[in-house]
Amino acid sequence: MEIINAIKQRRSIRKFKDVSISKKQINEILNCGRLAPSAKNRQPWKFVVITNKNKINDIVNIMIQSHSSEDENYDINVLKTVSSVLPSADAMKEAPVLIFIYQKIDDNWTVGDNLSIGACIENMCLGACGLGFGTLWIRDIVYAKDKISDYINMVSSEYKLNSALCVGIANENPKPRPRNKLKDITKWIE
Repeated sequence: MEIINAIKQRRSIRKFKDVSISKKQINEILNCGRLAPSAKNRQPWKFVVITNKNKINDIVNIMIQSHSSEDENYDINVLKTVSSVLPSADAMKEAPVLIFIYQKIDDNWTVGDNLSIGACIENMCLGACGLGFGTLWIRDIVYAKDKISDYINMVSSEYKLNSALCVGIANENPKPRPRNKLKDITKWIE
């Protein structure tokens, strides 16, 4: 798929078909992430791939339990939005592949490394789209990042859990979400 088309066609998918993805295809998606640009070429990422449905379901339960024990008004009061943990958990349960993206811990590089991780994940999303798969980039794992890391034996003083990515064959075809008009977000200086 042409890259411009992949960018235009990529959607956040929350419903997946119960079809597995080959290790070769998963590695191709991971390789797309690995090839992303990063600040000072730090490549501050590590990937953990989970394809075992029982493990994915356990992780979903950890996430839901951790969120329900949080202040129920946190999302509204702090983030100024409604919680998306339960919809994210539902999508995670359906996806045949769950990828955790870990970020190198270095307070001097937090901003650069976060930007780099964003580029890495977007590369994976576009690579998956090009291979005919849908993805959902998940931030809601933050409510349970320590418990999830403990469960998958990734507790580390060098890396912290940053995001998750669900990958699978889409079982929905969502319409594009509204976007700001280019003229409203662009200033030209000629």
